[in-house]
Amino acid sequence: MKILIINGPNMNMLGIREPQIYGKDTYEDLVDFIRNEKGEGNQLEFFQSNHEGDLVDRIQQAYFDGVDGIVINPAAYTHTSVAIADAVKAVGIPTVEVHISDPDSREEFRKISYIRKASLATVAGRGFQGYIDAIEILEKSGETR
Repeated sequence: MKILIINGPNMNMLGIREPQIYGKDTYEDLVDFIRNEKGEGNQLEFFQSNHEGDLVDRIQQAYFDGVDGIVINPAAYTHTSVAIADAVKAVGIPTVEVHISDPDSREEFRKISYIRKASLATVAGRGFQGYIDAIEILEKSGETR
């Protein structure tokens, strides 16, 4: 499968940002972990941006690139971005929402997810393993655009 793994704002600060919530591993550690676990047999592409429009542009470009599935951690945009949710709906690519922490167990505003209804599933609170779970959901879903 050709899978696009998208990470939103502040994910580039893993290892520095709130290590009591997100751990001490870096974004590069996350990418290496996913490649080591799911790189064989899959074509993985990683994209991270702190800018909402860049995330929307990359989701739209995924349509033209023939991406089979998207794993997305919109980070803070989970709770605010109708634009990202609309982009996922527009391209029709099977998408799984993932979060390192469990937003539902944190502040009240984090319980809102605009992307959830545009996604096949949500994986939260499983750390880096959540990305592997999300890829496996895509692999097993059999859904195509």
